[in-house]
Amino acid sequence: MILSQITELVAICAKKGIENAILSPGSRCAPLTIAFARHPDIHARTISDERSAAFIALGMAQQLEEPVALVCTSGSAALNYFPAVAEAFFQQIPLLILTADRPAEWIDQYDGQTIFQPGVYGKHVKGSFQLPDTVSNPDILWHSSRIVNEAVNLAKQFPAGPVHINIPLREPFYPAKDEKIVFPEKPHVFNSVKSRTQPTDESLIKLKSRLEIVQRVLIIPGQQRPEPQLQNLLDQLAIKQKVVIVTDTISNLQSDQTISFHDHWLGNEAFSEGLKPDLIISFGKSIISKSLKLFLRKTQASHWHVQEDGNAKDTFQRLTRKIAASPAFFLHWLSQNLGAQNNEFYQAWHWLEKSTGQKILQTLGKQAFGEYPALAYCLSKTPTPSKIHVANSMAVRYLNLLGKRSQEIVCNRGTSGIDGSNSTAVGCTFTTKDIVTLVTGDMAFFYDRNAFWHNYAMPNLRIILLNNHAGGIFRLIDGPKNQPELEEYFETKQKLTAQHLATEFGFFYSKVVNQEELESSLQDFFEDSLHPKILEIETSSPENAEILKSVKERIKLSLEN
Repeated sequence: MILSQITELVAICAKKGIENAILSPGSRCAPLTIAFARHPDIHARTISDERSAAFIALGMAQQLEEPVALVCTSGSAALNYFPAVAEAFFQQIPLLILTADRPAEWIDQYDGQTIFQPGVYGKHVKGSFQLPDTVSNPDILWHSSRIVNEAVNLAKQFPAGPVHINIPLREPFYPAKDEKIVFPEKPHVFNSVKSRTQPTDESLIKLKSRLEIVQRVLIIPGQQRPEPQLQNLLDQLAIKQKVVIVTDTISNLQSDQTISFHDHWLGNEAFSEGLKPDLIISFGKSIISKSLKLFLRKTQASHWHVQEDGNAKDTFQRLTRKIAASPAFFLHWLSQNLGAQNNEFYQAWHWLEKSTGQKILQTLGKQAFGEYPALAYCLSKTPTPSKIHVANSMAVRYLNLLGKRSQEIVCNRGTSGIDGSNSTAVGCTFTTKDIVTLVTGDMAFFYDRNAFWHNYAMPNLRIILLNNHAGGIFRLIDGPKNQPELEEYFETKQKLTAQHLATEFGFFYSKVVNQEELESSLQDFFEDSLHPKILEIETSSPENAEILKSVKERIKLSLEN
């Protein structure tokens, strides 16, 4: 018999807008699995690998902007969620993590599948809850319902994030054959009322007085989903030449009015002085560009961070004000209160942007075949609207170097790990009919191959695999590239290709080793298909390093001349 505590939990989830659950098989979690699978308003999917399951749930929740439930059995299964839980925490993505557990008296008694599960995710969740292991009294069921409500509300509350409920369960786990599961028609539900914070009139007067003495304002949007309202406000500020807006690709706020080629020249002392701001204004989450971070840390600028809950990270070591407001409210206020700015500052940034934009594709076109120019060509053929999921390491850095994109860009930059890139993209395919293109290197791709180990269709998934048979980024970092251990211990050479994986999972597959093959393979790569497609671009790690070095040098020389 499924406990009333479990049917109440699932009914509350459905009532509070949770429509998707990712389940991983196990006996201890059977009551949760059966309840989620049988609830008419919840779409449950089974993913056997818990690490992959958690990233798939993350990929879904990132797009849906609603919690996705994760269900696993007791023991180490819960630990396999941890990488995705950490990513969700730092990327502010809502997840409801439900871990089945042994009753407390059997923990650390040499009983099977037992670890210390309460609070197992530590600071990497917004909250950790423990359900009672009995419902022998109506008050206990009321308490259990209250916990579930608080957990879901907390996952949704700004900033969103993962929340953990640990659930001790006693046998029997399974209902009798043909037994119907009855869900309460009116589960006990309470919701949080959303509210927005904005500065007081007095605070705005003080901010305005500070604005009157700055001449060079730089706006840095961090990682976020596309937001047309913010894009319009930023563009209007830039058109009037009141600010300079520097946008990494993961900001999803790039336009013809913003700076996107900054990684090509920041750090060059010949330009640095004329680019230094008096005031940095940031909002959103992380940025990719290390050169931008280092450049801003060396300035004497003040830094204001805008965030609804008034929190801030001192990324540039220049933080002077935390502004509790929505970015939209603040940018609208800024447009009305920012006076004339230094025109030379604006022109310096935009001259570099325009000059680099004119040079980059021309420079890439003169290079030998390699992953950098090959990816540039692939991106020129990527459809809009669509979504690009990009793995960490070199893949996301190439994307950032190539400037403005019209597709939504998604990357696991909360913790910036290579684990889970495939799975996050798979989760995204479950939420949209648009093409989802995963751009990944070979290390990240093969690390997460279990992303495809399930029974669900993904006809809209396209994979561009940059396979240089090594962790090529280490050839570009000054420390490891100069060490004799580079090839064996840092690059970690591997001989795999994706051909056998494609056959195993029924994906369409093509491998290219030159420009002619690339152009031929891309002719129908993005066309409709019954199955995912993999385009494997095979290159040499040393040659890729030389191409990147050559492109950087040519652009530097063209700008200096």
